[in-house]
Amino acid sequence: MGADVREIADKANMIINGYAFTNENGWVRVLNLNCPNHAAVIYNEKIVETNMDDIENAIIFGYYEDNRKFMEEPDAEVL
Repeated sequence: MGADVREIADKANMIINGYAFTNENGWVRVLNLNCPNHAAVIYNEKIVETNMDDIENAIIFGYYEDNRKFMEEPDAEVL
């Protein structure tokens, strides 16, 4: 795994089956860590930018839909 891919993986909010999901102010960036030239952006519950094929888009959107609750900000701060 290259340095850039490792950095993205370290900063990801969640990783599912080799896909890193990073939430940046409502824009969810998705990167296939096994094939880093495959990426997508989800905004307002839609894929708004991608270079993945339709099957891969369906896979990552399914992962996102099933697990997005884990990417939400907590309501209270831990002290």
